Amino acid sequence: MMATESLRLRSIGIFTVIFFACCNLLPAQASARFDLTGPKIEVHVTRAGKTLPIAAVPNLQAGDKLWLHPDLPPTQSVHYLLVAAFLRGTTNPPPDNWFFRIQTWDKKVREEGVTITVPAEAQQAILFLAPETGGDFSTLRSAVRGRPGIFVRASQDLAEAGFEQARIEKYLASMQKVPPSDPKALLDHSTFLARTLNLKPNQDCFSRPVDMQFNCLTQSGTQTLLDDGHAQTIVASLSSGDTSSFINAASYTGMAGGGLYSAYVGAVVDLIHLMSGLHTAHYQYIPAIAFPTDESLNLRLNTPPSFNNPKSVIVIGLPAIQASIPPPLRPADPKQISCLLRPTLVLPVEGAPLVFSTAFAHDLVLHVPPIHGTGPATEIPLTPDAFQGGLVLAHTPERKVLTAPDDSGNPATPAPASSTTPAPAPQAASTSSTVVTGTISGYWGFDAFTGPSIQLQVVPGTDWKLAAGDLLIAGRENHLSLNSTGTACIASITLDTEAGEKVATQWKLADKPNLVDVKVSLQSLAPGALHLSIHQHGEPEVHTVAAETFSEPARLNALELHAGDTVATLTGTSLDQVKSLSLSGLEFAPMPPAADAPPSEASNTTLKLTLPPNTPAPKFQHGDNLTAHFTLKDGRSLALPVTVAPPRPMVTLLSKSVAQPGISPIHLADDDDMPVNQQFTFSLRSPTPFPRTGQIEVSNADDSLRTTLSVPAGTLVLQNPHTLLATLDPLKTFGTSAYGPLRVRAVSPEGIAGDWLPLVTLVRLPVLKDLHCPSEATQYCTLTGSNLYLIQQIATDADFTNPTDVPEGFVGTTLTLPRPGKSGFYLRLRDDPSAANTVVMPIAPTPTTTAERKNKDAQP
Repeated sequence: MMATESLRLRSIGIFTVIFFACCNLLPAQASARFDLTGPKIEVHVTRAGKTLPIAAVPNLQAGDKLWLHPDLPPTQSVHYLLVAAFLRGTTNPPPDNWFFRIQTWDKKVREEGVTITVPAEAQQAILFLAPETGGDFSTLRSAVRGRPGIFVRASQDLAEAGFEQARIEKYLASMQKVPPSDPKALLDHSTFLARTLNLKPNQDCFSRPVDMQFNCLTQSGTQTLLDDGHAQTIVASLSSGDTSSFINAASYTGMAGGGLYSAYVGAVVDLIHLMSGLHTAHYQYIPAIAFPTDESLNLRLNTPPSFNNPKSVIVIGLPAIQASIPPPLRPADPKQISCLLRPTLVLPVEGAPLVFSTAFAHDLVLHVPPIHGTGPATEIPLTPDAFQGGLVLAHTPERKVLTAPDDSGNPATPAPASSTTPAPAPQAASTSSTVVTGTISGYWGFDAFTGPSIQLQVVPGTDWKLAAGDLLIAGRENHLSLNSTGTACIASITLDTEAGEKVATQWKLADKPNLVDVKVSLQSLAPGALHLSIHQHGEPEVHTVAAETFSEPARLNALELHAGDTVATLTGTSLDQVKSLSLSGLEFAPMPPAADAPPSEASNTTLKLTLPPNTPAPKFQHGDNLTAHFTLKDGRSLALPVTVAPPRPMVTLLSKSVAQPGISPIHLADDDDMPVNQQFTFSLRSPTPFPRTGQIEVSNADDSLRTTLSVPAGTLVLQNPHTLLATLDPLKTFGTSAYGPLRVRAVSPEGIAGDWLPLVTLVRLPVLKDLHCPSEATQYCTLTGSNLYLIQQIATDADFTNPTDVPEGFVGTTLTLPRPGKSGFYLRLRDDPSAANTVVMPIAPTPTTTAERKNKDAQP
């Protein structure tokens, strides 16, 4: 309870601190957003005889000439004093002569501007726009000299805040070019902009409905976080201590702006603290962020200026006075190869967002060395384009060739354009070298710099072919790889069938060089010949790669081969495609399934392969590890590892007999037929000693009847280690519905089964009671009995010349047949209709009926 109350009080305390901090902030600066248009000042810088507008100057140096021209409207009623000041650190106040007083209302200043020189040892430059008042210049100079650290920090923060806001506005302005209803374009261009500008857009925007993604991405709220690769951000510099806690709270508190400026909240909040706490006799200082365009410093304020005491002094930061730091450009993917033959080529680079959000980088070119080491080098102009994600090769008639600095260290004047036509992409007559290394170079402000190296493909790829092992399978989606001398210049890849149909493909460059991954859907195509068409930039000729679609290949799961066997069993799917098996120099061929084979063997999931007839058994040993090579009917080949299994148990059938002969008048013609109601015994011989824990398995063809005979069960007796006596009672084991051929095999204690051997054919016998025949030979006899439906045909001769057919489902107890001879008559059983079985029964006279007797007595 106490812990809960303590937590509640602690939360209230934190909220109170944030609330009062925000309330103290609001009177000082009513709005944290810099959205108020301020006055405009024109500035250009001259160094070593070369002049650049302020928008192209990332840094100042001692000796630079600054031309300042206040661009105020003619109707300006308040006289603004422009004061330029140079600083030399937080602990060393600047001398008086480092302050320059410029009266903006002076006619000469309005017309010609003022030029000042950056003094030696200066580290920062700052401008003040102050309403004219008594002692204005001396008041400003005293304020700076008295507290130089505040203005040093303000100069740095203003510059960084301007850089950050420029990147944010570049992102927002660029996203306005994307159709709001195109989610793919929104994602692609947001990714490009995030990479080039070092921004991190809110990825949650892409999980929203399409009509809400655009608004989410183009808000200037908390969804944009900055990570500047060129210089440390103010947010990073304020990411520790009490200041960090306050900034984190302010950035998510509605009363403090609630995300409206959280992207650069560090710079803004710090500036507010700096400026709101700085007062002089007549002045209150407010910050201004500069957005330079050419020579114009376009100022934005976050607080309306006041012309009543204390009057508002606008504080403007100028570029830092330091040595030039070239932009740390780097390829987005060092392994990527760009095609120089593309009509529009974008070189994806990153690491220097100011290249894309400012005009500091200019006169950029791509230096392409001579192709194959001969001919002139080529320099192609480049234009930074954050929207497209890199540096775009410009197709303008004029271009500048960069030269090395002269002996004095100053950059030489760029040479004039060498021609009046666009620089063509390099061409080559041979393909001995398709890739060269180009170099990006240009100017960063006044200074020449050399950027990253880019791999460039300068000629179309040749020698196109499918990667080894890639196959196209009809009826499904396929992935394959194409190989060439160069793949960067691919424009499109299509799949063309013999019928003239063109199938679109999706492709992307693979991780390995000169390899492209292609995805093709062949859902509606049948197996057959076709070809891939490769269209490349810079080449009208279409390269084709012949291919063939196959049916779904056989899937090989396992190959079972026992030591000493000449037959191997393959399991898998679509095994009807297997043509042959090669195993250690031995050739196996598929054998057709037996007519009585079970469904698993007769189906397409099990295949038996055998050696040619009279081939000796292979001398493989148990445990040998081999590789089976299968050839399919369409020419493809598959491999499958196989381990030779232990030898299978083998037995041969010696003899069989009925243990208790029946008394049926039916004499079975086939010795392999066995009455189902008779117990019978059979003997087997094993070439190797038969283990006592082994089993003899008896089954019919479809395994619907199955039993196991064993020594412990008493159904198997070992006469000696090689001879076995087995006893089977079919009726007791299988029931009254057992019929048909039985087979037998040995099973080892490990569960390894041997080959099936035919055993007997179970037949069910009808019960025949009497055979009555009339005295006249021409009349039919009557056979009585039960289970007569087990008879298929009955006849008086073994050839069944004139048989009597017993209909299926017959339930009667009598059958008629011609008078049989002394040798009896014949019948075929339904359980084995191939055998003509003999029936020998005494013939009894047909009993005389009462009517017949009376008729006989009445005769004279």
